[in-house]
Amino acid sequence: MSKAGDIVVTPSLPVAAGTMVVVVGPSGAGKDSVMSYAARQFDDEVRVKFVRRIVTRPADAGGEAHQAIDADGFRRREAAGGFAVSWDAHGLSYGIPRETLDDLADGVTLIANGSRSALPAFAEAYAKLVVVLITARPEILAARLAARGRESAEAIAKRLDRTVPEIVIAADTVVIDNSGALEDAGEAFVSLLVSRLSRGN
Repeated sequence: MSKAGDIVVTPSLPVAAGTMVVVVGPSGAGKDSVMSYAARQFDDEVRVKFVRRIVTRPADAGGEAHQAIDADGFRRREAAGGFAVSWDAHGLSYGIPRETLDDLADGVTLIANGSRSALPAFAEAYAKLVVVLITARPEILAARLAARGRESAEAIAKRLDRTVPEIVIAADTVVIDNSGALEDAGEAFVSLLVSRLSRGN
């Protein structure tokens, strides 16, 4: 297993027939909302699967529907090669189950909530990768973060000013602006997935 910083990639992964669509973007951009909107449109579509991340965060913490695990359990699973990609951010550990590789081998289109810092690891793990960057105007991000009530105004300002890695990897990248109505961004994401399915990933 190779490790670069806090991001771990399992080597020697099989070539996949399906596509991994990894969704990234700043806090407050509405990644979970856009993904949830799209997931409802593909409830009965066996060729599309939304990945449930494994996170060292309580199951009732809100936000995405994830699989909770404690830090020791996470590290044991990571050491055993149980993740296709794993990374640390904001004091938490995140993992994409290795079983996703089996789904891709069956031609399934997978959608996962990722991290911009982990994109090189996603590109190494998944032969066919599409990156969807969900964005929103700065004032929209600030308002959404304030509405959560989790951070002070000073902490929000620091988060918005934080330098993030530029997305430069060998993958398709699509940008979706979620500054307006959720339906607009959600439909744009649905259209992207339909397009991938129509051309066989």
